[in-house]
Amino acid sequence: MLMPRIFGENLFDDFFDDFMVPAKPGFAGAHNYNGLMKTDVKENEAGFELNIDLPGYGKEDVTAELKNGYLTINATKKSENDEKDKNGKYLRRERFYGSCSRSFFVGKQVTEEDIKAKFENGVLIVSIPKKEDQPKVEEKKYIPIEG
Repeated sequence: MLMPRIFGENLFDDFFDDFMVPAKPGFAGAHNYNGLMKTDVKENEAGFELNIDLPGYGKEDVTAELKNGYLTINATKKSENDEKDKNGKYLRRERFYGSCSRSFFVGKQVTEEDIKAKFENGVLIVSIPKKEDQPKVEEKKYIPIEG
């Protein structure tokens, strides 16, 4: 079926772009802009390894948080380039403020101590062990009998 050109190649491209590719840098809620935080997930016997591309970010720009079984990686960048002439007048002034964020469900049994992370050459490498959910021990509850 032919679709009007306003829909692009796929009817849902524009629809999902609103949710998957947030606002441009400088606007509130800028996440995963221009393909940042592309992630490779590898599974091995011991667990999982995430390789997250963060070009242009430094180790000090990246944070990792574990909350309610979700590992959230945040990267925030602030850059200001000021060029002044001899009199102190601006010839050019540029600013960039951006952030991106991505969350992964790792399970509620994984703790902060279990997760290992290192930052090398613009790539964040996160190792997450496999942990089985511990079966809940069923507690016997007795009903008191009067009499």
